[in-house]
Amino acid sequence: MERTFTPFAKIARLKKEATASEKLDGTCACVAVTDEGDIFAQSRNKIITPNDDNAGFAKWVDANKEALKEQLGPGTHFGEWWGQGIGRNYGLKEKRFSLFNTYRWHTESDDYRCIEAPLCFVVPTLAILEKFSTERIDELMEQLKEHGSYAADGYTSPEGLVVHHSASGTLFKCTFEFDSGKWSDK
Repeated sequence: MERTFTPFAKIARLKKEATASEKLDGTCACVAVTDEGDIFAQSRNKIITPNDDNAGFAKWVDANKEALKEQLGPGTHFGEWWGQGIGRNYGLKEKRFSLFNTYRWHTESDDYRCIEAPLCFVVPTLAILEKFSTERIDELMEQLKEHGSYAADGYTSPEGLVVHHSASGTLFKCTFEFDSGKWSDK
């Protein structure tokens, strides 16, 4: 019997940088652009087309493919497809695509639109934490509850936060449940 060495995975330090952004209630989506310039849409689980779509996202990608290729460039660009007819609707009369990669796309503008890719938005960043802290996450949840959505100004029932822990590369979510006039974490 041959012996095979199996290394133990490196353990990430907990109290490292983390980014907290607003969690949007829509559907996970992706614009994929190949190095050869091919462009296609994905849902969380599969490639989608205008004939096998997810809430109209593939149709939107197809209708905007040249601009998206130019603005996003090669790669897989994950985000949330949200707004009218999806999830909480947010009081919008349109659908929006908000990119998740806040480090690449976030701007300081109040509308969280991505300047480099004007067809897209960016999920709002609420804080970049020097050190991960559950107490600070709880404070940000309270801030979000009091302010309402930063992505859709005036919408008072946001879904919650997504926290990206930089050292581990892990995403965590904290969501609200609003029932009978009371907020609770779930």
